[in-house]
Amino acid sequence: MLTGKTKTGFEFEISESALNNYELFEVLSEVDSNPLKMPQMVNLLLGEEQKKALMEHLRTEDGTVPIDAVSKEILDIFSSARLKNS
Repeated sequence: MLTGKTKTGFEFEISESALNNYELFEVLSEVDSNPLKMPQMVNLLLGEEQKKALMEHLRTEDGTVPIDAVSKEILDIFSSARLKNS
């Protein structure tokens, strides 16, 4: 189990099975060329409950969730994962 907190304070918990999921690997290989894969990537990485929590964490006063904020959080999560595994 990988646990951590992003720079903005979002606490996450990712199972080893999620990180070792081929479907996640496949989506990650496509997300740069097809940004529409990002929601699928977030679901596979965090699961439905944590995805909802992340969206609430990032929601702005006008009720929207900025795409760039989601991207930054996901990058921060992957950076945390790399640091803990090194």
